[in-house]
Amino acid sequence: MKKKILLILLGVMPLVAMAQPSWVKKATKSVFTLKTFAEDGSLIGSSNGFFTSDKGDAVSNYTPFKGASRAVVIDASGKELPVVSIVGVNDMYDVVKFRVNGKTQPLAISSATTPVSSQVWLLPYHEVKNVPAGTIRKAETFQAEYEYYTVALTMPANTVSTPLINQAGEVVGLMQQPATDKDTLSYAVSARFADSLKISGFGMNEATLLQTKIKKELPDDQKEAVLALYMASSRQDSASYVNMVEDFIRKFPKAADGYMYRAQIEMSTNNFAAAEKDMETAISNSTQKDDTHYNYARMIYNKIIFQADVPYDNWTLDKALEEIRLANTLNPQPTYRQMEANILFGQKKYSEAYDIYSQLTNTNLKGAEVYFSAARCKEMLKDSTAMLALLDSAMNCFTKPYLKEAAPYLWARAQARLQAKKYREAISDMNDYEELMVANINDNFYYLRYQAEVDGRLYQQALNDITRAIVMNPKETFYYAEKASLEIRVGLYDNAIATAKESISVDANDSDGYLFLGVAQCLKGNKKEGIPNLQKAKDMGNLQAEALIEKYK
Repeated sequence: MKKKILLILLGVMPLVAMAQPSWVKKATKSVFTLKTFAEDGSLIGSSNGFFTSDKGDAVSNYTPFKGASRAVVIDASGKELPVVSIVGVNDMYDVVKFRVNGKTQPLAISSATTPVSSQVWLLPYHEVKNVPAGTIRKAETFQAEYEYYTVALTMPANTVSTPLINQAGEVVGLMQQPATDKDTLSYAVSARFADSLKISGFGMNEATLLQTKIKKELPDDQKEAVLALYMASSRQDSASYVNMVEDFIRKFPKAADGYMYRAQIEMSTNNFAAAEKDMETAISNSTQKDDTHYNYARMIYNKIIFQADVPYDNWTLDKALEEIRLANTLNPQPTYRQMEANILFGQKKYSEAYDIYSQLTNTNLKGAEVYFSAARCKEMLKDSTAMLALLDSAMNCFTKPYLKEAAPYLWARAQARLQAKKYREAISDMNDYEELMVANINDNFYYLRYQAEVDGRLYQQALNDITRAIVMNPKETFYYAEKASLEIRVGLYDNAIATAKESISVDANDSDGYLFLGVAQCLKGNKKEGIPNLQKAKDMGNLQAEALIEKYK
């Protein structure tokens, strides 16, 4: 019996000796240590990972990248390779795919699900003597095609993101952070999932990606890359965005979009010659030349309208007009005609511009903006009747209760109605404007409406509004003078006296306070105090005071 047991033990011994697979020594060359650093050079974190291609693609966990400005990997030979870009991220499973600069030796990734009860090995960085082995206990499917493994294995310290490898030497998973160091069950997320990560066009602005300052890799699909540029323009810091545009041009040198985006950057720094050169390249490369001519016309127009203080002789409104007419010849579009009208308006060719805006009211661009633009033409042509009618048409594009989009047109019509001396109609527009923009209303708004109310003989409303202006800007003595003047006008002499005294308390060097105080006192019959106050206003240089002194003496 003892002899039989001994024979069985001898039969097991070769299995133990062969427990470490033959692929271990070669596989260790694909595992690395990752280190990430803040902008000041301080270490943020470290982890592990492995290469998935011979061109520098690698995977690890994402946590060390958060807040990082720079990262490196140290391979099995001790060579340090800089991380050049983030290829894709998934924060839920804490995995990242990135790219290093240099030729690398990858691990093969299993294309199949590893069956339950299969033996697997965790391959630590630089560890070849004792490779921990475990058994697959569970393989749960997520996103319909990837596995999340539960492994009967206690992870050694500092082995997060090391590869979990099957008998054939293929990676099946990326080790996850255990709950405790002594857990007998460990977890790994599919290596195929980690290697499949990529950034989509919309994903460029994801909060997760914005947590790291390391450059993000543009999508390989050109349309997705263009979308990524567009999304990044509003969220990325300027330096990162400039680098992204340069990356796009390197990746898609024959695409027009990169040159157009770079021209916009150059224009913002007043480098118009470089912008011109890039736009010419964009037109040459473009497969949609009408759109590129349109963008060039718009760029020239915006420079002349908004950056007129920096001259550039090559760009004129005539040049912009030439470009937009080329665009419309190639592919007639209402948008191109609208830009043509804008340029003509800038050239003060108001009748020609109006004709185009009028035509656009019969297209899909019919709306408040087109009617407003046409109204501006009529304003410049001194046709106030037509201007008001067009502003009415602009407001007819909205229904009550108005949304904020209506606010600019309400304000424009209010100003036009004031000029036409339609005070009460103007006040109605200003009331609607106030309701829409209450959070942005300032003292000047209330002063302007006060003036309209005075002209419209709505004196109580006018007093209410000038009081609101004072409350919002109590240091502006001009408002006190306006209020006191109106109070005198409507016979509220005691109120005018109080307002004038308040003005003097704010600024005793403002002669208007003494002027209106004196007038109110004289009108109330108190010339004994009133005339000395008028005299004080005169002594301070107030030009109205002398005539009033003569009047009330």
